[in-house]
Amino acid sequence: MNWIQVGNLDDIPRQGSRTINTSTGEIALFRSVDDQVFALNNRCPHKNGPLSQGIVHGTRVTCPLHSWVIDLESGEAIAPDSGCAHRYEVRVAHGVVLINLEAGVCKI
Repeated sequence: MNWIQVGNLDDIPRQGSRTINTSTGEIALFRSVDDQVFALNNRCPHKNGPLSQGIVHGTRVTCPLHSWVIDLESGEAIAPDSGCAHRYEVRVAHGVVLINLEAGVCKI
């Protein structure tokens, strides 16, 4: 697997996000209120809106362009919308955030 260190947990605000640039493109890192961290391509499956600029609520983010809601655990749009932002596996160890650059597969 291709795990890379991308920063510290404290670099990502609770119910917020940060972006990183990688060889696979821009990835958005999201942090929930209970310190879960998720990583998705920073493009909404609808019109490529910047998900990192959306509102994080629970384990979902609402795209700032057209209000599509994306599940952070799967990357999938919430019905009635359909589509998927590719997700990446994340680990947090001793406050350090690592991601696996091999994108997860969408179920759609």
